[in-house]
Amino acid sequence: MALSKRFWGLGFVSLIGIICLYYLVLFTWGVVPSKSNLATQSDVTTVAARFKVLPKSGVSKIANQLQGQGIMVPTWVFQIGARSLGVGSSLKPGTYEFPANASLGSLLLQMARGDRVREVVKIIPGMTIWQVRAAIDAHPALIHETNALSGERLAKLLGLAQPSVEGWLFPDTYVFDPDDLDSSIYQRAYVGMQKQLGSAWDLYVQGHPKGQVLKSPYQLLILASIIEKETGQASERGLISGVFHNRLKKGMMLQTDPTVIYGIGPQFDGNIRKADLRRDTPYNTYMRYGLPPTPIAMPSKESLIAAAQPTPTDALYFVAKGNGSSHFSSSLKEHEAAVDRYQRLPAQSSSKSAK
Repeated sequence: MALSKRFWGLGFVSLIGIICLYYLVLFTWGVVPSKSNLATQSDVTTVAARFKVLPKSGVSKIANQLQGQGIMVPTWVFQIGARSLGVGSSLKPGTYEFPANASLGSLLLQMARGDRVREVVKIIPGMTIWQVRAAIDAHPALIHETNALSGERLAKLLGLAQPSVEGWLFPDTYVFDPDDLDSSIYQRAYVGMQKQLGSAWDLYVQGHPKGQVLKSPYQLLILASIIEKETGQASERGLISGVFHNRLKKGMMLQTDPTVIYGIGPQFDGNIRKADLRRDTPYNTYMRYGLPPTPIAMPSKESLIAAAQPTPTDALYFVAKGNGSSHFSSSLKEHEAAVDRYQRLPAQSSSKSAK
C-alpha cells in the first residue's frame, strides 16, 4: 500500500514536471526568424519581422500560413500549443510584428490579443480632394486601386450623385490594417460624412422651419466647406456662418477668397491677385451670385454645425485682423474702415519698412 502511494506520488510529481517542462519549452523555444518571407519585407537587419494571418483561418491554416512566411513550426505542434493555452478559437487575423526569436507561446498569446500592426491615414479639416488623394496615394501600406481613377470615376465608385468627391470625405484619423484597399478609406470617410451631414441638416431644418436659405443638404455641405476655409478662430465659426446666411438672404455675392483660390486649383502659389478676383470661373464669388457649384474642401463637424446653426448677427462683412480672428461689420463703411485698419495700413507700413 505504501509502495503504491509512493508510486502514485512519483507519477504525479513527474507529470507536474513534464507539464512545467512543456510550458518552459513553449515560452523559451525561439521560433521566429529575423526576417519574414513576406514579399514586402525588405529590411534584413530588423530585430522584428512582419507576418500576415488571413481572415477566416483556423489554427491549422494559420500554422501553414506562418510556415510559408518562415516560422517553421510543425502544424501539430502549433495546434497543441494553441489549445494548451486555450486560444485555439481566439487567434485573430491581421499583420503581426513578432520579435526575432520570439517563442511560440508568446506569438500565440499576441495573436489571441489581436496585438497586430495598425496603420493610419489622416484627413485634416480643410483639405481639398486633391490633397486627400495625394495623401492616400502616397501611403505605402495601402493597396492602391483608385490612384488611376478620374474624379468622376471615384465619385461613381462611392455611389455619389455628384461628379466630384470634394467635400464628401469626413475629416478623421482612419486606422487600417496593412495591405487594405485604398478604396476602403474613401468608403469609410464617405459614410462618415453622410452621417454627419444628415445630422447637421436635421439641425438646420429644425432651426429654420420657414424661409430656408439653404435648399438641400448638399448646399449646406458647400457652405460648411467655405466656413471651414474662412475660419481662423474656432469661436467665430457661427458668426462667419451668420454673415454668409445674411448675404445669401439679401441676394448679395458671397465675395470670399477661398472659393476663388479653389477655382485656381492646385497650382495656386499662395498669393491671390486682383487679376484672380476678376477672372470669371464658377468658383469666383466676387463675380457670381450664390454658392459655388461644389464644396471647396472637407469640412469638419464643427463647420457643418455652424452652417446649420448660424449665430444671429447683423454683420454682412468680416476681415481678418492678422491674429487669427476677424472684425465683423454690418455696413460697408465700417467694413472699409476695418480693412484700412487691419490690412491696408499694415501692408503700407511693411512696404515702407522694406524700403
